[in-house]
Amino acid sequence: MILDRYIKGSVSRLSPEAPVPVVLEEEFFYTPGGAANVAHNLSELGAKVTQVGRIGNDFEGQILKRTLKKKGINTSGIFTDKSVPTITKTRVIAQNQQVVRIDKEKVKDLSESAVKAKIFNFIKSHMKDVDAVIVSDYGKGLITPELLTVIKSAARKENVLIVVDPKVEHFGLYSKVTAITPNLKETENAIRNIKITNGRGGRLKIRKERLQTDEDINLAGSELLKYLDIDSLLITMGERGMRLFEKNKRPVSINTKAREVFDVSGAGDTVISVFTLALTTKAAKRKAAELANLAAGIVVGKMGAVAVTKEELLNA
Repeated sequence: MILDRYIKGSVSRLSPEAPVPVVLEEEFFYTPGGAANVAHNLSELGAKVTQVGRIGNDFEGQILKRTLKKKGINTSGIFTDKSVPTITKTRVIAQNQQVVRIDKEKVKDLSESAVKAKIFNFIKSHMKDVDAVIVSDYGKGLITPELLTVIKSAARKENVLIVVDPKVEHFGLYSKVTAITPNLKETENAIRNIKITNGRGGRLKIRKERLQTDEDINLAGSELLKYLDIDSLLITMGERGMRLFEKNKRPVSINTKAREVFDVSGAGDTVISVFTLALTTKAAKRKAAELANLAAGIVVGKMGAVAVTKEELLNA
C-alpha cells in the first residue's frame, strides 16, 4: 500500500541557489496509491472491499488508513509494522507537469516482519467471506512465496478467484491463479527472467526478447498461459489496447478508445479492479476485459492515480 501526496503550484522563476524551478505551493492533497488505489477503484464501483497490507507507525500511515476508511474500505486487515515506514510518494506538480517525485520507502521482506503471522491468519480466517482476491504486487517486500502459498491454498478451499497484477521477478510464483494482468514491458521482462532462472526457459517456446508483432505477442501470451497453468492472461499494451488469452481459445484483441493521454499512473490498478469485479459478477472474460479497457481510457485522461466512477464508466 502506498500513500500518494500531491503538491500543486506554479512556477515563475528559477532558484538563485541552484538551477531548479521555484514552485509556489497552491494546494496539496493525499490519495491512496499502489494496492490502496486498487481498493479505492473497487469501492468507487460499489464493491465491498477489505484492504490487507502493512503501514508504518507514522503520520503517513494514519492518513492512509483514515483516507481508506472515508472511502468505505474495511481496514481491519491493515497492520502496523514498526520496522518500515509507510511507503509515500510525493509528486510536485506545476503547470500540469510533474517537476519532481520524492519517495519514502524501505523494502523489507514480509518473512522478516513481526506482522507476518497476523497477515497470514487474517487471510485464512476471512477467505470464506470474499468472492475474489487481488494480489497487487509492487515488489515492496509484502508479496512473498509463502504469502502466495497461503492465499492460493485458502482460495482453493473456498473456490475464490485470484487475480494478480504481477512483478517481473515473481512471475514463476503466480502459477495456478485465475488471471494475471501484466503490461507488455512486464511480459517481455518476465520471459527474459524465466529464461535466465530456468536455463533456456524450461517449457517456454518463445525465442524473441522483444514482442513487436501480433504474432510475437500471441505466441508469448499462449506460452505463458500454459507455463503458469492459469485460466487467463490479459496483456495491456497502452495505445495498442489489450490482448486477452484464455485456455483453449484464440487470443482476442481489444482496441483502445482514442482519447488524450494525460497521465498513465494508476491505469494498471484500474484495469485489474474492473476486470476482477466484472468476473465476480459472472461476466465472460472478454466482456470483463472490454470494461477494463474502457475504464483505463478514462483514468489516463486525469492527473495521478485516481479511481473511475460508475457514472464515468456507464457514460463511456
